[in-house]
Amino acid sequence: MLWWALTFFVIAIVAAVFGFGGIASASAGIAQVLFVIFLVLFIVAMIARAVRGRTP
Repeated sequence: MLWWALTFFVIAIVAAVFGFGGIASASAGIAQVLFVIFLVLFIVAMIARAVRGRTP
């Protein structure tokens, strides 16, 4: 999922360079949403691992 967030971020940067404002803002928005989802899932996984008593 982090890969998709990075992919949409790169698309947003390229679109912004070429002046496609709508595409750039849409891609940036998708990248932000995917990054937040990835971050939440990562935190949940770390908490679940800590509750089970496993060490990292």
